[in-house]
Amino acid sequence: MTPATGTTRRTVLATAAALGAAVSLPPALGPANAYAASGEAGALRERWRTLLTGGPGLDLSDERIAAAVARTGRAADTAVKGLDPARTDGLFPDLTSTTLSNHVTTSFKRLAVVATAWAVPGTPQHADPALRDLLLAGIDWMLTNRYGPGHTRFDNDWDWEIGSALALNDSAVLLYDVLGAERLERLTAAVRHYTPDPNLWRADRQIATGANRVWVSTVVAVNAVLRDDGDGLARVRDALSDVEGSGANSVLAFNDSTDGTAGTGEGFYADGSFLQHYKHPYNGGYGKELLNSLSRLLNLLAGTAWTVTDPDLDNVRTWVHEGFEPLLARGDVMASVCGREIARPSKQGHASAQTVIEAVLRLIPGFPGEAADGFTALVKQWMAEDTYRDFLAVTDPASLVAALDAIGSPVPARGPLTVHKQHPRMDKAAHHRPSFALGISAYSSRIYNYESIQNENLHGWHLSDGMVLLYTDDLGHYSEDYWPTVDPARLPGTTVVAGRPADSAGQRTTSTADWAGGTALPGTTLGAYGMELRAYGSTLRGLKSWFCLDDVIACVGSGISGGAGTVETVVENRKLGDPSAALLVDGVPVSGEPGWSARLDGARWLHVEGTGGYVFPEPATLHGLREERTATWREINLKYGTDTPVTRPYLTLWQDHGTSPEDAGYFWLQAPAASAARTRQWSAAPPVELLSRSGAVHAVRRAADGLVAANFWGAGAAQELSCDGPASVLVRPEGRTLTVAVSDPTQLRSSVVLGLDSPGLKVVAADPGISVTPSGRGLRITADTAGLHGATLGLTLKRS
Repeated sequence: MTPATGTTRRTVLATAAALGAAVSLPPALGPANAYAASGEAGALRERWRTLLTGGPGLDLSDERIAAAVARTGRAADTAVKGLDPARTDGLFPDLTSTTLSNHVTTSFKRLAVVATAWAVPGTPQHADPALRDLLLAGIDWMLTNRYGPGHTRFDNDWDWEIGSALALNDSAVLLYDVLGAERLERLTAAVRHYTPDPNLWRADRQIATGANRVWVSTVVAVNAVLRDDGDGLARVRDALSDVEGSGANSVLAFNDSTDGTAGTGEGFYADGSFLQHYKHPYNGGYGKELLNSLSRLLNLLAGTAWTVTDPDLDNVRTWVHEGFEPLLARGDVMASVCGREIARPSKQGHASAQTVIEAVLRLIPGFPGEAADGFTALVKQWMAEDTYRDFLAVTDPASLVAALDAIGSPVPARGPLTVHKQHPRMDKAAHHRPSFALGISAYSSRIYNYESIQNENLHGWHLSDGMVLLYTDDLGHYSEDYWPTVDPARLPGTTVVAGRPADSAGQRTTSTADWAGGTALPGTTLGAYGMELRAYGSTLRGLKSWFCLDDVIACVGSGISGGAGTVETVVENRKLGDPSAALLVDGVPVSGEPGWSARLDGARWLHVEGTGGYVFPEPATLHGLREERTATWREINLKYGTDTPVTRPYLTLWQDHGTSPEDAGYFWLQAPAASAARTRQWSAAPPVELLSRSGAVHAVRRAADGLVAANFWGAGAAQELSCDGPASVLVRPEGRTLTVAVSDPTQLRSSVVLGLDSPGLKVVAADPGISVTPSGRGLRITADTAGLHGATLGLTLKRS
């Protein structure tokens, strides 16, 4: 096996000296196994085998490793059931379809699970000759009856070129020594038939982008290792940077890089956003899979003639710390960035976070010093804080070995996350406090509302209509069948027309509104966020704001109009860990029985046991409902759903704006995790005052320090603050210092001009692009927002 030669963009990249660019050899592999051009392909096969099995040196005296090995064996016991190469209709009795391509992928995946147990020392299946023969016969059956040059593909290209190919490659590595030359040639030829090029995929040979490019590259890489093909590995290395396309579809470069090679826009952005399928937020779906596959590829190629040396590889640090860290809430990846995967029963229970942790563990050996320490601190925190799903008790042997190494490291865990993070490139926000986390999901003219393809996520209609997901100590809230059983027409935080649209209605739709986003004060948990709602399929319109002020979220709505039906704003919709969890309305408990419903007139405050409080400074009429909701996963996912009914208890609270309202609105304070006593106290003396709820501006003031948060929908004013057009603004006083943060959530304005009517202020510091001039009693602040894509600019003032 020899490396490809010739001068390409890759050889230029190889000379770049960038921190963390050249991935070093993972210690677990050992320098003796470093694979150079003159080495043997067996070293790389063994490296991939180690990623699959944990390697030959597993310490079975460690009860945690022994347990992982036992899990591997049990998984194989399940996967092998029904495996019968004598069948004519399918290798497995439940996977006989010749129209559903996932039956092909699932068959190969089951073979790979069984092959893993056969290859892992300590399992009951290890080196079993009868099982070996059964596996080889199973592979032969699939190559004869389903997969390869002699077969016509059907249904989904992903299954043929990625899903099946990845699993078959893994089985080939695990069984390499017993495959025989003829079977190996047939197997590798079958994979190359579907996936010959790391740059292209699909039957019509489209450019592969984002996670698909990394998946395809992984298929080609392992196939090249099996065939002792150095040129193939060189093409994989170059495909990650898209050398052939001059970097236009590099998976390592940010999609908003300024070099003009952004390609389709699929992949990671500098603010941590990840988009796939053009405009769908997907950190917790395709994004995590990209990170997962790339971490494997980097391990495979580390220390070889094909080491990835692209300077953009250092961007992976930003992916992890900006694109995953703020979107994980104690082991749960925020559903707003998981796309259609929320409708898969296999992806609940913090399973997606497990994939992220495993990927970051694989990255640690390849990044030097500070980066490795940061990754180590992060995974230690993630593993420790998820008391719902014990990572060490569910992961594979190889990842367990890496996790135990991280735990034994002197690097301390990061500690609980406290941050307000916005992702302007995908219209999402995350708010983390010590006792809770909260995610806000919007969409705009730039971002799709939800994805429902392949008959998945059929009821995702309102996932981006201002959905607010609250993460508390109930770590399993969004697990245990939440998504099939929750009322999809009453997702928390949303303003909707009552009723259930048709399955998949409106999916892959952008809004006709540009206003979605906000501003944040760095180093604090202070943020203003909002969206102009223009509902799909109806005339419903509205303006929605969330002012995240540490432990209180001020929720403001105005201009709610239209909609040919009853319009509702959902205050809360909670799956109850305790079905009879107490609900207090102005201090008075209401019924905890299923089926309770009531109109709550003039409510000033509510408290839900185990969830938190809700304060209505303007007494509101609410509706409450307790119900046991029964559904099946098949109702929201025809492809992967199951038909077993599941029942879960819910408490729903909402405001009814009437039929086709005209300029309706709302204002309440959400106090997540607050006690009933604190909620009552805040009702008597609200910590946040509403300054404006008009069609021009939403604005609030915090009582404790006078902080003002405002979303300007157009030119307008709110007391001492004015603006010339759309903007999001925070003004925070601290003693004699005043901090101002501003952004353009429409991402269309070249500048934003603020008026601050406050005398005696002088500029201490300002971000580039901000200028200040005197104006009347105060200041005129001009922020150059051109090309910032909704990012926040900051200014510090001091009172003389």
